[in-house]
Amino acid sequence: MVGAQLTVVAVPAQIYAETGSSAYVGLTGLFGLVPLVVFGLWGGALADVMDRRTLLIATTTGLIVTSGLFWLQAALGGANVWLLLGLFSVQQAFFAVNQPTRSAVLPKILPLQLLPAANSLNMTIFQAGAIAGPLVAGTLIPVLGFSWLYLIDTITLFATLSAVVRLPRLPVEGAGTGTPGLRSVVEGLSYLRGHPVLLMSFVVDLIAMVFGMPRALFPEIAHEAFGGPDRGGLAFALLFAAIPAGAVLGGIFSGWVSRVDLQGRAVIVCILVWGVAMTGFGLAVGLADGGPGPMLVVAVLMLVVGGAADMASAAFRTSMLMSAATDAVRGRLQGVFIVVVAGGPRIADVVHGASAAMVGTAAAAAGGGVLVVVGTTIAALAAPAFVRYRISRAVREAA
Repeated sequence: MVGAQLTVVAVPAQIYAETGSSAYVGLTGLFGLVPLVVFGLWGGALADVMDRRTLLIATTTGLIVTSGLFWLQAALGGANVWLLLGLFSVQQAFFAVNQPTRSAVLPKILPLQLLPAANSLNMTIFQAGAIAGPLVAGTLIPVLGFSWLYLIDTITLFATLSAVVRLPRLPVEGAGTGTPGLRSVVEGLSYLRGHPVLLMSFVVDLIAMVFGMPRALFPEIAHEAFGGPDRGGLAFALLFAAIPAGAVLGGIFSGWVSRVDLQGRAVIVCILVWGVAMTGFGLAVGLADGGPGPMLVVAVLMLVVGGAADMASAAFRTSMLMSAATDAVRGRLQGVFIVVVAGGPRIADVVHGASAAMVGTAAAAAGGGVLVVVGTTIAALAAPAFVRYRISRAVREAA
């Protein structure tokens, strides 16, 4: 996870270093969104037909190759923004197939009542890497450049491949035959129409991420609002690491999530906290004096609070999805989940990058937080069944 986060941080940092524009950084959202949608949905369908271990081996190998190509373009120098964006699209395609497959494995090895705690643990590990990665990247970019970060990611991915190879065979119970196509994807989407609570869990997450995720603005904010260099630096590292740090803190103290029955209401509360925190972040950026002063501390704290709230929300939503789906459709639903969870921030990159070009980074971040609060409140009022959703009832029905 540390290696993967080095690339996550290096790509927008390299684009900003080449262009000096948050709008170009925001294009990573567009170039990442299309493969996430297409291959996320199709990958979920594949995960409902193929042996999931085999699929994980293939996609992990693809991630290694694309990471190696990132290293090669940086090592050769003279980076081209469009080449970077193209490689990023290919990498996201492999990621989009890999992630729903990994998630679909969890319910095969865990009882339903432990899924919230297991998802919290899984996210805590993920976010721990997302803390270390930006901190290391912020330190190394000014000293070693971008190529070393991509090389480290390439090497560490072999550890992931080794772990996947050692898994047992993971065939799908009740799997169909043949290669899944559009019909299989549509069947997975149709499943959601009969489960409006699950559908609403995707809607509220899209509201939270599309309006409230300001990460495309971090390179510019670090440079202009907090006086960091135009590539890397302490403020840059802190901004990228703050949300994952909050998620880790939330995960460490996440024992309470398994004791919450009203999970729909819990999701709404968590997303409202996220929106308020992002509003506070934008206000702190607006009040910054161009140096690493107290507003940097406030901005980082707001991101930490938002990260903790997002971790809890994701743990609840993932558990709701896993406990309500059968194994034969679980891969496709996880594909939809990955499209929403990873695609929402990609849309946010485009929206925030374009908004910042018009109204500035502070207004774009704070305004997005306000829209999260408003949108989530409207969604809660429109879908009272989601707010009343109880996991204990769902577990009993599934059993």
